[in-house]
Amino acid sequence: MTEARRLKGHKATATCCIASRDRPGLVATSAEDGCVCWFDMRCKDVQFVMEVSNEPISSLCFNSGNENVIYVSTGKEVKCFDVHMLSENSWKPLESYNYNKEEINQVTCNSKSSFLASADDGGEIKIIDIRQQCVFKTLRNGHTSICSSVQFIPWRPWEVITGGLDTKLITWDFSKGRPSKIVDLGLPDMSSASKAGQCFNPAFVHSIKVPDVDMLDKLGKICVVARGDGVIDVIDMESELASIRPKSSTKSRTGIHSASKCSLPAEGGVADEYGRKWFHLDYSIGGHTAAASCVAFSLFGERGKFLVSGGNDKLVKVWDCSRCLDPGQTGNNELLHLNINLSKKVNWLCTTPAESDNLVVCDTTKVVKVYTVS
Repeated sequence: MTEARRLKGHKATATCCIASRDRPGLVATSAEDGCVCWFDMRCKDVQFVMEVSNEPISSLCFNSGNENVIYVSTGKEVKCFDVHMLSENSWKPLESYNYNKEEINQVTCNSKSSFLASADDGGEIKIIDIRQQCVFKTLRNGHTSICSSVQFIPWRPWEVITGGLDTKLITWDFSKGRPSKIVDLGLPDMSSASKAGQCFNPAFVHSIKVPDVDMLDKLGKICVVARGDGVIDVIDMESELASIRPKSSTKSRTGIHSASKCSLPAEGGVADEYGRKWFHLDYSIGGHTAAASCVAFSLFGERGKFLVSGGNDKLVKVWDCSRCLDPGQTGNNELLHLNINLSKKVNWLCTTPAESDNLVVCDTTKVVKVYTVS
């Protein structure tokens, strides 16, 4: 592993980074300084800096159909910018959405560029109609604590999946505004943390990721979850969503059935009694020993070949997805492709193909690091 390249431009802790799919090597980063910095991997210095807010920026995402448009969440607000319409020192947003009542943790756009989702500290998710510029639905009464992450499900156009610090993973039908599936990762037998040596933090959901449309043929319809106990869960979404509700399922305070006990295998690809397939990437096969904070699929080379995770153990781990998903070639000691030691905890990461295969990491400093993955 060569020494990291350092991207300088922020004046406070870097919080998020996203990479352009249309323009390899273009990366946008955000920080607690309220700025968005734009970097081109072909150039040494920051290209330009947008002074977006007086508050920290928590999340960024591109408009999936037009990457000149970027959405920025700061405090309780989402701001939309067209970078081609910006003039120097004039960062006036195209649109501004002030629908969330609590601070926003993540914002994401669906593949058709028609909806935006923003998840907040109150456990609510606002689904915003981008074209009509209004709230389409408010998703509530699912999470009982902070909703930390949200992703649209590309093969189910009216569904999103969310994760929170109540240890719940919830699939929502946002056309109806209600949960369709609730799984509690905090149940004793939903966790591999019972193994001696696994960290004993709760299985808070810090980050979730689903494959992009062009990765589905290779990866299948999966969801990856970064948990507070250091475990990375790889979940077969279709078998999970299609599974029959357990007979012993109980009604929550909202009247929604939540998934009750089920036996999750610690080793790959085995279905439980309800037909669900899960895979745990935990400490026993080289995984994180502290909370996992973020996950991403690789965009370089064969897209989605690698799964990248970062954590509070100051480690970034690159996993071989093909080995995770194919039980026939699952040697546990071969799942971990690369281990990168950092000096600080990881806040966020992304990957981008440029002249080399780049892994961009926001840690708890103001300098963004870029590693070359071979």
